[in-house]
Amino acid sequence: MATFTTAQAGYTMMAELQVIGQDLLIVVTGGTNPHIGDVTTVTANTTAQTVKFPSHDGRFHKDNFISERMAASLKPYLPGSCTITAGIHVNQITKAQIAAAAPMTLALSEQIIDWLRVNPIVAATPEYYGPDDAPK
Repeated sequence: MATFTTAQAGYTMMAELQVIGQDLLIVVTGGTNPHIGDVTTVTANTTAQTVKFPSHDGRFHKDNFISERMAASLKPYLPGSCTITAGIHVNQITKAQIAAAAPMTLALSEQIIDWLRVNPIVAATPEYYGPDDAPK
């Protein structure tokens, strides 16, 4: 597991990266009330797909702004699938803090890309039975 952080405009965002085989699980949190606001999945050959969760007041979280931006940045570097959860909440957030989310997400993405370059993922290729070879 690797952890990356960035801070700007009075709050911190963190990304925890876990390698699972050839796949990546990235948990992005930060602010005063970390949570899971959405889940975005992507591979090098697919478009990102996002599921947004309802917030405490019934509206949907807007953390997809972060996870989808990160997915687009990481897409060319993915060896397998990538699942990103994001949940950043800053109490009484200001416009400056909202504006800081984009460059902070880019900074985390660049840290992860640098880590992937230095730590290439090596995982065994799964083997599958052919239709005539499956055990009976």
